[in-house]
Amino acid sequence: MQAPAVPAVQQQQQHCPISVTSSGSRFTTPAVVQAFRLSSSCFFHSSSSSLRILRSRADQPLRRALSIPHHRIEAMASGQHAPISESAAWADLKQHVKTIEGTHLRNLMQDNNRCEELIKEYDGIVVDLSRQRVIHDTVDKLLNLAEEAKLKEKIDQMFDGVHINETENRSVLHAALRAPRDEVINCDGHNVVPAVWDVLDKIDAFSDQIRSGSWLGSTGKPLTDVVAIGIGGSFLGPLFVHTAMQTEPGCAQAAKGRRLRFLANVDPIDVARALLDLNQETTLVVIVSKTFTTAETMLNARTVRTWITSALGVEAVSKHMVAVSTNLKLVKEFGIDPANAFGFWDWVGGRYSVCSAVGVLPLALQYGFSHVKKFLQGAWSIDDHFRSAPLESNLPVLLGLMSVWNVSFLGCPARAILPYCQALAKLAPHIQQVSMESNGKGVSLDGVPLPFGTGEIDFGEPGTNGQHSFYQLIHQGRVIPCDFIGIIKSQQSVYLKGEQVSNHDELMCNFFAQADALAYGKTREELVAEKVPEALIPHKMFSGNRQSLSILLPNLTPYTVGQLLALYEHRVAVQGWIWGINSFDQWGVELGKSLAGKVRTQMNAARTKTQPLSGFNYSTTTLLTRYLQGKTQLLYPDPHDVFPSNVLPGFEK
Repeated sequence: MQAPAVPAVQQQQQHCPISVTSSGSRFTTPAVVQAFRLSSSCFFHSSSSSLRILRSRADQPLRRALSIPHHRIEAMASGQHAPISESAAWADLKQHVKTIEGTHLRNLMQDNNRCEELIKEYDGIVVDLSRQRVIHDTVDKLLNLAEEAKLKEKIDQMFDGVHINETENRSVLHAALRAPRDEVINCDGHNVVPAVWDVLDKIDAFSDQIRSGSWLGSTGKPLTDVVAIGIGGSFLGPLFVHTAMQTEPGCAQAAKGRRLRFLANVDPIDVARALLDLNQETTLVVIVSKTFTTAETMLNARTVRTWITSALGVEAVSKHMVAVSTNLKLVKEFGIDPANAFGFWDWVGGRYSVCSAVGVLPLALQYGFSHVKKFLQGAWSIDDHFRSAPLESNLPVLLGLMSVWNVSFLGCPARAILPYCQALAKLAPHIQQVSMESNGKGVSLDGVPLPFGTGEIDFGEPGTNGQHSFYQLIHQGRVIPCDFIGIIKSQQSVYLKGEQVSNHDELMCNFFAQADALAYGKTREELVAEKVPEALIPHKMFSGNRQSLSILLPNLTPYTVGQLLALYEHRVAVQGWIWGINSFDQWGVELGKSLAGKVRTQMNAARTKTQPLSGFNYSTTTLLTRYLQGKTQLLYPDPHDVFPSNVLPGFEK
């Protein structure tokens, strides 16, 4: 049998798999090896004979020549997808890295045409990618990678309600939570938008009852304080939006006389903080748990219920506690009227749930539904852009591709999120969960171990605080791509007489300066010209060539907060689709929870039945024994002992 010519294979490498069969011979000629390598950029739709020469133990020479591990051979045979790293587009980018390594941002920033091409704008948002280590060809090659990953098809599938969360067999439709009433977004053949608006209308009516005082507590007093109990996505997202909105003048006026607090950690100190100075008679509690079984949330809920009933009686629960849940049976058993439960759907992932009742209910109670509606409209602005804009001008797509470039090709596993706005103090913790829980995966959608790392280590702090904390490392230590987020018009305006610039101007001077400092650095020649002592020159040199991007918002309102949220949500999805992983499950959180249950059982047995610990390793047994021996534990404390706010002088709200 004559081996196929390489050029013929090359012509079809992007479109069809090749089949090389054996009739007892072994094929390790260069042409056959090249043919198999080229086919790795395609889907492997192999007949039983197509991969026989690879799966056979007798064909080790060909396997070695191809450098394909055994698990990939089996994946190919079962019709699984090749990882994106085996594609021609990926290889092209790997080769392109050499070109980029020979350039410096100091030089790239002199090309005004390049900079103009890399500054994008949509609906008031300006995204400046000019300080990324890319040239025109880099962007083209990244867009080729997006085509290889069928990115546009993936985006369409999400909005069409396809079950793209394959491990849980679910649609991913958080965009539907902010869709206009007349939008059609289907899940399993049914338009979900009317159901979304049924819940939103219910929240609108209920929040108006609470805020207007037509719904009163069990003693006839208005409910002016809200404690929202949840954890993870049920906490971080709503807290981010609340923190961003509370200093916006219109929102601040709407929230006058009201307080909103969040309780997430099962640590009783967090309970004490959340309830500090609150009065049971004027407090409404929102319990957020889809199943009403989340361990930490339900323990906190029972604890706060005890706080309420100890002062107001059991009957007060129905007036002072509501739920965001779909488990109406457990809601009722808890003492909450099922009519006061606000539902959401299994196509809403926890970290993407802030636009559902999870976030909308507590936020509407604090600010009124009209302000929260603007937040939803801002998020939909980006949703619609993400769905319809060409990839080359699509903001979430471009942001996601830049992250893939930095992580997978330039070897930068971390990212700093640096908002120059104190109202965005909780953005980084929220995006940390959205990003790291979504993309911290080690296997492909097919369950095959990936030959490359995914995800980013996200962290951040508002400027200028971060400059006096960790920027030293960013400037002269490890290379960490940065997201700088700035606001043109501050929520608060302060301009003191005699000052050169306003307070917000001073903040933004640093926003603009830091991005250039990272890009340009400072050379030996510049330091010599400044007559810096020779001994200090190595310490004062900045290498520069450290990439960043800038996002500039016109202001920080509920609308632009929604835009910013959706921008990051979809950016994370783009990264996951390129890497070929499931960004919408989170199996990595399960093992620790399971093991905690084992510890809980043994801890209870040791205290109540004096049973010895068993089944743990030596280290865990030693520490757990020390914990049990060193702590006096009341099994059934008086409720007042659970809330030691009175012994926490100076505890900040």
